[in-house]
Amino acid sequence: MSVARFDPTIPFSPEELSAVRARSDVKGLLCIAHAWAVIAASIAAFALWPNPFTFILAVVLIGSRQLGLAILMHDGAHGVLMRSRKWNDPVSQWLTAFPVFADTLPYRTYHLVHHRLTQQPEDPDLGLSAPFPITRASLWRKVLRDITGQTGFKQRRAQIKAALGRPGQPFPIRLASFWRKLGGPIVANLVLFAAFAACGKPHYYLMFWLLPLLTWYMVVLRIRNIAEHAVVPDNDDVFRNARTTYASWWERALLAPYWVNYHVDHHLLMYVPCFNLPKLHRLLLAKGFGPRMEIQPDYATMLQLATSKHLPAAT
Repeated sequence: MSVARFDPTIPFSPEELSAVRARSDVKGLLCIAHAWAVIAASIAAFALWPNPFTFILAVVLIGSRQLGLAILMHDGAHGVLMRSRKWNDPVSQWLTAFPVFADTLPYRTYHLVHHRLTQQPEDPDLGLSAPFPITRASLWRKVLRDITGQTGFKQRRAQIKAALGRPGQPFPIRLASFWRKLGGPIVANLVLFAAFAACGKPHYYLMFWLLPLLTWYMVVLRIRNIAEHAVVPDNDDVFRNARTTYASWWERALLAPYWVNYHVDHHLLMYVPCFNLPKLHRLLLAKGFGPRMEIQPDYATMLQLATSKHLPAAT
């Protein structure tokens, strides 16, 4: 079954809908530029003041902005990163998706099914939320696997295996499949490696791109997935089968870049660009929808809900 849709034309005027749905090449490109500027500044800080603190800070900030690139790719998948499809898809691919080994086009097909069947048995993302609530110990074990690179390595290995196609196929067919699925990410990452090499720091590609991607990025990606749909109150209510989590400035910097925390709002009107989600949220509250929406005050409270399972007491 599919979840009943929210009809925004009933509570909102055409002018209000036009305002929140407005796309902007300038704002889209500024979001992308911001992500890459934070990445560059983090690397520059370590290059100028090399020490353990600036190294760890760079890995964390870069991993968070890699999540930011994935979020901007998500806007590209919805066709709202840029004003026209002519620019939306190539900009999304080359500046947001490919560098983090993602691909906007297959993600779009998959993701729109998630929107149509949110939290239903056929939802392709249901596996991300179904196991919750879990225990705190279970979450910490998952985070430990993330931060040590085990999760990232496992996912990259599975991605390469899938790209190679079925074992036993002729090598040219498997090679063509590999290039079709991973050619763009490989080219984008070769460009990144070349840029580091041109600066005389080829090892920075491992330190400040692959390492954050395999570690901190996996941590914040997990937190994002938990926040969006884990332990929601009602899988069949469009106002309550996704979650908006209010975020402080540091949570926006490290855990929820580019307004990804306004997730129930996004599900209500999925063709609203990320930079207009705060405006949409204020509008929904002004129209009196706040009490119907699943909203949590911060990420700590959200994680408490997600880890509210308790083991049976020993007898």
